[in-house]
Amino acid sequence: MTSQPVRIAMWSGPRNISTAMMRSFGSRSDCAVTDEPFYGAFLKKTGFKQPMADQIIASMDCDWTSVKNTMLGPVPEGKTVWYQKHMPHHMVDDVSIADFPNHRHAFLIRDPDHVVASYAAKRVEVTPEDLGYERQVEYCDRAAQMTGSAPIVLDSAEILKAPEKHLQSLCAALDIGWDPAMLAWKSGPRDTDGIWASHWYNRVLDTTSFAAPSDRTPILTASQQQIADQCRKFYNQLLGFHLKIL
Repeated sequence: MTSQPVRIAMWSGPRNISTAMMRSFGSRSDCAVTDEPFYGAFLKKTGFKQPMADQIIASMDCDWTSVKNTMLGPVPEGKTVWYQKHMPHHMVDDVSIADFPNHRHAFLIRDPDHVVASYAAKRVEVTPEDLGYERQVEYCDRAAQMTGSAPIVLDSAEILKAPEKHLQSLCAALDIGWDPAMLAWKSGPRDTDGIWASHWYNRVLDTTSFAAPSDRTPILTASQQQIADQCRKFYNQLLGFHLKIL
């Protein structure tokens, strides 16, 4: 009997080392990766004016059901593991985490002060909804209901402090084998990167491994701090499920 491929849905807000994590999984010889497949559908439905919005919509399948079916369909290149990078705040149609009951779900989080500072450097304005914390809490609850187990939650800062230990724990929680290749990758763009990589991924494109964590305290304006503070209660809830390393 042929075993079923493992589909991993990693749910993350923006600026959460989500692209570095995609690079890490993409370094596995057994793993295909997909970069934010619902982004085009989200932009088309909401009319949200993010950088490169028109180009993104033109480059992607923007039909919610079609994208969902693709994520449930054959794994690219016949790989045995499929890492799908998702943003929960993109899910504004009838399609949701509930449509992926056989995926193995995990959640990547980051302190909101750091997220707001990083996001604001790329966009003039940011709102709590842009950062997806509340939807992540909702999806954590849904994942727990679907699996009957506590959700898998990883904090970005902790991963950067000890990548190998945390990635090993993540692989164990996802019930896939550990592969040391996840610790390093070649620099540069990938064919699997979204078209938005030229705007958002400039730092990641130069990396070959997880960067050391920054010890700098973010400097936020009063309005930015207010947004971070609104997100913090949800971040603290997510921390309650933080995956303990082995």
